[in-house]
Amino acid sequence: MAVQPVLAEVTRRVAERSAATRGAYLRRIHDARTDGPVRGGMGCANLAHGFAACGVQDKLWLRGDVTPNIAIVSAYNDMLSAHQPLQDYPDLLKGAIRSAGGTAQFAGGVPAMCDGITQGRAGMELSLFSRDVVAMATAVALSHDMFDGALLLGVCDKIVPGLVIGALSFGHLPVVLVPAGPMASGLPNDEKAQVRKRFAAGELGRERLLAAEAASYHSPGTCTFYGTANSNQLLMEVMGLHLPGASFVPPGTKLRTALTEAAGRRVLQLTDLSDGYTPIGELLDERAFVNGIVALLATGGSTNHTLHLVAMASAAGIALTWDDFDELSKATPLLTRLYPNGSADVNHFHAAGGTAFLIGELIDAGLLHEDARTVGGDTLADYRRVPEFADGKAEWLGTVTESGDADVLRPVAEPFDTHGGLHTVRGNLGRAVIKVSAVKPEHRTIEAPARVFDSQELLQEAFAAGELDRDVVAVVRNQGPRANGMPELHRLTPPLSVLQDRGHRVALVTDGRMSGASGAVPAAIHVSPEAAAGGPLARVRDGDVVRLDADGGVLEVLVPDEEFAAREPAAVSAGQAWGTGRELFQAFRQAVGPAERGAGIFA
Repeated sequence: MAVQPVLAEVTRRVAERSAATRGAYLRRIHDARTDGPVRGGMGCANLAHGFAACGVQDKLWLRGDVTPNIAIVSAYNDMLSAHQPLQDYPDLLKGAIRSAGGTAQFAGGVPAMCDGITQGRAGMELSLFSRDVVAMATAVALSHDMFDGALLLGVCDKIVPGLVIGALSFGHLPVVLVPAGPMASGLPNDEKAQVRKRFAAGELGRERLLAAEAASYHSPGTCTFYGTANSNQLLMEVMGLHLPGASFVPPGTKLRTALTEAAGRRVLQLTDLSDGYTPIGELLDERAFVNGIVALLATGGSTNHTLHLVAMASAAGIALTWDDFDELSKATPLLTRLYPNGSADVNHFHAAGGTAFLIGELIDAGLLHEDARTVGGDTLADYRRVPEFADGKAEWLGTVTESGDADVLRPVAEPFDTHGGLHTVRGNLGRAVIKVSAVKPEHRTIEAPARVFDSQELLQEAFAAGELDRDVVAVVRNQGPRANGMPELHRLTPPLSVLQDRGHRVALVTDGRMSGASGAVPAAIHVSPEAAAGGPLARVRDGDVVRLDADGGVLEVLVPDEEFAAREPAAVSAGQAWGTGRELFQAFRQAVGPAERGAGIFA
């Protein structure tokens, strides 16, 4: 199948603009490749330290130069539901690897934050920066030069991108990401959303809200809505870092265990000691990243990936821009309706045909690079196959040619929309991204007076006082990475949704982030440059008329250019920078790049 012209052109431009940095990166990882295990060049004391705690057989294998040794890096903790299932993975993986003729060592753990816990709290100001901490922790784990490949265990928001960025600094190694799977479906998403809005409107008390939330998030496994965590899983599969069909198999099942063991066996076949050498730095090329963007757009995935994909690509020497997302969005049909873009969750998506059907449809339409390399087969075409538990192991026995539920997952010929779930907007307020997959067409354009806030708490107070009961564009500034770490502003969704339900024209404009669960209210987010870096949001005043046109790509304040340019920027008011560990991240706030470049500290 020929590649769709827009896909081909965007990929060509990405490769062209990245030629110098990508070439330098590939030379670095080529130079890092060794003839045989890198530990073969270690001094005797170094190597003895490296295998001192191993069993007798592993010591014998690690002394030689023919047995591959695999690093296990995990984000396990038992507080977070998505990561609790990872507890048993190291022993499963070591057993599978040993039975296949290799060795494995638990190389290190990385931190795992939950945005669901820290939403609206001081800890959220560490959340985005935790991605770069995870990347550095991954690099520390791999830095001992004991390893011929790696298995990365992680699921949620910043963790998977951090693991990938860290692994790309060891791009000469093959890497397989090992997921944990979603929890069983709980309280229907529509009911949960209604309870949240009624609580925001003062119609329900805390106990009723807590009961609803506890019925939604209720057991081990990933939260089932299609936020950043599940967007991570989909992208890692489409980008070729998961085994085919591994993303949404529930924890605690025979197939989940079999897929975990299969990942251990598979990474051995990808090392430089085998015939199928597939280093992550070569696998994640411009085709893989363009495939990831298309998958994100076709499913209405998390806005956070306009940061994470850019940051991951940069770690591989590839320069992605928001314009790439925007152009691909115009050519990519929306094929899913998953909460917050619908009422279904990822379990419904998986049951309807899941990744196998989605990937097959996009390949057949020329919207994915079928020839992209993967850890699970020769090309992405292998990801049409569905894993099943048979004869005590995972086997890929068939494909999915029809959707099992057209209300959840559709073919390219019958999309929910003709374009993808994300747009870019721009104007005299800067550039921003907006998730439109959950926004009704009649709400995508608004022109209304601004009400300016320097925190989400101040907006919530104004809502509670009845000050926003009108057409309004809520401008929440000083929420960018330099100001306070770019926390998600998920708590703004219920009050703004209430105002929209009352018939008002409402929008949000912010240099902060919204959750992967951002929904029906138009929200121009990640505004770049941010107010704290001298961006135009710092000059917006209460009453200024702001125009947001999601479909037309416009974000502007309707103030004469000379008057607007002459205004003195408002002082940065980002709140305190200490407590809850925030003082430890001052250097990150000073070094961080803009949202358009991934809001990272490395590029």
